[in-house]
Amino acid sequence: MAGGGGAGKSLVRATIAIHEPPLGGGTSPGGLISNFSFDFNPSQLQISRRATWKATTTPGHHDGPVPEYMGPDPRELSVEIFLDRSQTPDSNDVRKNVESLFSCCETTASSIAANKPSTPWVIFQWGAFSTARFNAYVTSVDATYTLFSTTGVPIRATCRVSLREVPGQTAGQNPTSGALTARRVHRVVSGDSLQSLAWREYGDATAWRAIAEANGIDDPAQLTPGTALMLPAAEEVGR
Repeated sequence: MAGGGGAGKSLVRATIAIHEPPLGGGTSPGGLISNFSFDFNPSQLQISRRATWKATTTPGHHDGPVPEYMGPDPRELSVEIFLDRSQTPDSNDVRKNVESLFSCCETTASSIAANKPSTPWVIFQWGAFSTARFNAYVTSVDATYTLFSTTGVPIRATCRVSLREVPGQTAGQNPTSGALTARRVHRVVSGDSLQSLAWREYGDATAWRAIAEANGIDDPAQLTPGTALMLPAAEEVGR
């Protein structure tokens, strides 16, 4: 596990943004519940993507049936989170942080009240690493406590968190043509501007207006770190 010691202020911390699930049948996360910041950035990430094929066995096929492509499966991400408060043995942070991760597997009160029970939706974010950034839900959290204070309070733990993508039309489909697009969510970090995001995403800094319109931004100079921005697909910006 990679530590954060010796890094300068420019170090970008990995985070997991925990959101309310959408209650209106949409595919965009609801309001932000909390933002889980990593104490130490992960040393590795495991991302899986699979395609589903179906083969129906029938008599008379000597070499087996020809498979039929059924479509892609959602992405899956597994990340290890290291928590350590051994320097402050009176701290209760490790227990609270693990419980925060466990809560991602529990139904939210607002979804129960809306008669649409669901666990929170989450977005893993680590700087500009867009491959690992997608709407997801937590499928499992495994916590291993490895150090305790003299009073039995855990002060060091390792958590293995598994996420599964929530596919949706708004995240990857052009509603007018039905074609797949590359629309995705970006979580604002310190130093981001709409112009820099437009240049990095589309190779055209003047495309910042498309990002502003997609997110209802009136003042492009006011970008708050931690804010989730929907980045339109290149096809949409072209139109």
